[in-house]
Amino acid sequence: MVLCFLSFGMVPNLLAQDTLRHMVVPGKIIEGDTVPYVDLKTVVIFPQLDIKAWSDLIGYERLVINIKKVYPYATLAAVKLTEYKHALDSIPTEKGRKKFLKAAEKDLEARFGNEIKDLNFTEGKLLIKLIYRQTGNSTFDIVKELRGSFNAFIYQTIARIFGYDLRTQYDPEGNDKAIEHIVQMIEDGSLQ
Repeated sequence: MVLCFLSFGMVPNLLAQDTLRHMVVPGKIIEGDTVPYVDLKTVVIFPQLDIKAWSDLIGYERLVINIKKVYPYATLAAVKLTEYKHALDSIPTEKGRKKFLKAAEKDLEARFGNEIKDLNFTEGKLLIKLIYRQTGNSTFDIVKELRGSFNAFIYQTIARIFGYDLRTQYDPEGNDKAIEHIVQMIEDGSLQ
């Protein structure tokens, strides 16, 4: 009787091993030996979050919501900045560059102006940090490069009045560790 139960338990395993013999996978030749080669998706493992109170969990969930709202704008900003730099490099005159930048500014204002204006204070601060993450430059440096030092100074002054700092940098190992965690989860598809 025991032998009967053991044999029923082994039959699926034997069948499973048989199907592996017929599975075709790509191979690589290493030192004259053919080795199966299977490309695996990268898995990022994060340490457990240090959430001690219910309010910390609510704050983290709010951060997730804010980043999910703002992150597409930061990625779009990086793409548009690259496009604009390539376009500006091909324009020989300063007058032509100014005309191009004014047209680009009007286009962006028409497409995203109302959405950006509707961001709350926290979302605005996150956008500044995420633009730094995506481009490697602070928002102040981007404005300075595209619009000049005087305009960057004016924008920074106005931003400071409202509690923002366009020179804010992104620190994924320090204060912005939770933001980096959420962004990486968005990028690898584990956070929808």
